[in-house]
Amino acid sequence: MENLLFTLLPIVVILAMLIIWKQAADVSGIVGWLTISVVAYFVFQTSIEVILRSTVAGFIRSFAVSLIVATSLLQMAFMEQTGALKRIIIFIKTIASENRAIQIMLINIGFGTLMVAVGATPVSLLPPILLAMGYSTQVAIALPAIGYDSLCTYALLGAPIVVFVDIANSFFGKGHEISLAQAGMAFYLFLPVVSTLIGLCMLWIVGKWRGIKEGIIPCLLTGTVIGVVSYFSNKYDNLVVLTGVLCGIAVIIAMVMLLILTGKKVIDKSKLTAEELAYERQYFLWRALTPWILLVVFILLLNVPKDVFNFLYRTLKLPIAGITANGSAIDTRALWNAYTWIFISTVLSVPFIRPTGQQIKNTLAIWWQRAPRPVFSAAIFFSIGEIMNMSGYSMVTGKFETASMVKVLADYSALYFHDTYGAVVAFIGLFGGFITGSEASTIAMFAKYTMTTAQNLNMTLVGTIIITAGLAFGGGLASVISPAKLQNAAASIDKLGQENQIIRTAFIFSLIITLITSLFVLVLLKTAI
Repeated sequence: MENLLFTLLPIVVILAMLIIWKQAADVSGIVGWLTISVVAYFVFQTSIEVILRSTVAGFIRSFAVSLIVATSLLQMAFMEQTGALKRIIIFIKTIASENRAIQIMLINIGFGTLMVAVGATPVSLLPPILLAMGYSTQVAIALPAIGYDSLCTYALLGAPIVVFVDIANSFFGKGHEISLAQAGMAFYLFLPVVSTLIGLCMLWIVGKWRGIKEGIIPCLLTGTVIGVVSYFSNKYDNLVVLTGVLCGIAVIIAMVMLLILTGKKVIDKSKLTAEELAYERQYFLWRALTPWILLVVFILLLNVPKDVFNFLYRTLKLPIAGITANGSAIDTRALWNAYTWIFISTVLSVPFIRPTGQQIKNTLAIWWQRAPRPVFSAAIFFSIGEIMNMSGYSMVTGKFETASMVKVLADYSALYFHDTYGAVVAFIGLFGGFITGSEASTIAMFAKYTMTTAQNLNMTLVGTIIITAGLAFGGGLASVISPAKLQNAAASIDKLGQENQIIRTAFIFSLIITLITSLFVLVLLKTAI
């Protein structure tokens, strides 16, 4: 019991830093790292070398997320400074003005999912657009934060599911590896249910029961489209990371078709100002979209041809060795991972967008101002998770001399929850997403613990994947109650402080969706264990 209390101490400290002392995620992460390092050293007899190696290994393992954050922020700063983002915003403002329900699904789930899949940030981009379209301040802040949550696993070109597969394969060991498709076929089961629930929540936020009544058909259609598309994309290793892109595009197409079938305008420029109309004529939309078009083309070329995917993902792993405490290499897959191609697509878009020297200088200055803290935040929680995993390990004997923090948590979870563990795992994910700010970081911190608990409960491989998918979805659902994301959305429309009013309503919705997700986990486990 004493070891359990010490294991929980760093998590409690991080939570206190966020809620009581209202510190940012990076500061909370540093304090959490210091706390977990002290606990690992004094309580779990972990050497300083193991702690430092685990810290560095965590940073390297985070590349699939942290470097994507870095390169996507560079791309967004470039598009913002060159006026490309302004042109895209003008275009989005003209969409589906005659049907609010379709507009909500199309922009917040369709565009929101597509944007977050290619590395853009809906919570920064969409609030000003929604405000200009006539939505209230609270709605403009809330909808972008919740819209893409069901497909958060496939954000940043599938970074969270890639992290999950890497951790799972490290856990199961050589000869028992799982593929992206095996993981994807468990994760996709949640998508139609969660996306439909998210659609209903958005309709309630905008118009309560009347909003749900008027928007039930677009909402159900959206959930169905996501379910069908994700079923096919997750069947194949080379298409799994494209799920967010494909689902986003499919929802947009479905909503456009629904508008046409109901006789409503798809594009309505009547709400644009004279200045916006002039800018629209001056700046072609295809030019503004060039970085994203190039990125999607590159990602398709890297993943759709199976031979190319197999070479870059399975053969050319570009591992980094000699870092981890147990001697295992860390596969970077740098030529396959999205961060390389986000950067390349940004550079190659320069001849099309034709930025001035001053715009490039401003881009780099803004990127340097914005990037370090969120990049560090993404990385530090991976390091915390790695220390949890390796605590108690001895480099002298090459084995765990004491049970690791993960083992302690898993043993007590199995002891106290037994078969009801599936009912709480999504809430653990929600908690993890709240303190770390991302689903990928939640997976990095708690996936091995969840898998170990599943192993203690004698679950099958499929059951273990499903229950960890429940954890991951809980982490994704935390987006709508993440202080950092809501503050980001509020700041984009100069309404800082308004997010505090939203978080109360958002908290209730996140609990309801997480509860239903937990029940769904139990149903799936009945057929998998």
